Amino acid sequence: MKTLGNILWHIPFLGFLTALITFLVGGLLVITVIGAPIGLGLIELSKFLLAPFSKAMIDKKDLNKDQNKLWESFGFIIRILYFPLGLFLTIATIFQIAGLFVSLVGIPVALVLAKSLSTYFNPVNKKCVPRAVAEELEQRKAKEVVDKHLGTK
Repeated sequence: MKTLGNILWHIPFLGFLTALITFLVGGLLVITVIGAPIGLGLIELSKFLLAPFSKAMIDKKDLNKDQNKLWESFGFIIRILYFPLGLFLTIATIFQIAGLFVSLVGIPVALVLAKSLSTYFNPVNKKCVPRAVAEELEQRKAKEVVDKHLGTK
């Protein structure tokens, strides 16, 4: 089913063009050193857009707890500066999703765009991983919460 979803995303809806445009914009932002955190996040988003039903976007903090503090603080400053553009992209994508849900054929594309909303809003420190890795991280987080509530940790 994931493969069929990926094929539907690429063939009639030209998802590969969306991935290519996102990659090019991310590459341009990486060239400008100031926009590097946003550009790297958009490049990861383009990887996700190549196989959206097989991949997931997660925070790098979920993947590895230790991050460079200087890069993390720089990313925070860039996130603040990116906020107006990210808000505009997110709102535009929400309208696009609503329009796609009108037709039955547009629903798979709407689901892909809905999955990528948080990355459009905040692409800093995002990572594209296989769906199995994202599910395993979710299970580990859930186990930590259960252990916390049971008092075993």
